[in-house]
Amino acid sequence: MVKTITIRGDVYEKLTAVKGEDESFSELFERLVEGVDPIKTLKRLRGTIEFKSGEKEKLLAEVRARRAERRL
Repeated sequence: MVKTITIRGDVYEKLTAVKGEDESFSELFERLVEGVDPIKTLKRLRGTIEFKSGEKEKLLAEVRARRAERRL
């Protein structure tokens, strides 16, 4: 499956600087996240996101719905 992501130009430049010459961006991202514990990452990010009014509940409802779909 292929996904499209949007990043700022300055971030693109930083990624290009650390990407190997024959390395794809997918390979770079895989290398960067290899061995990263997702729970530790979420705990580190906890409290750093600000939601607009009502957005948090909407997002949580979507997460709950997708979790329920996976359990079926």
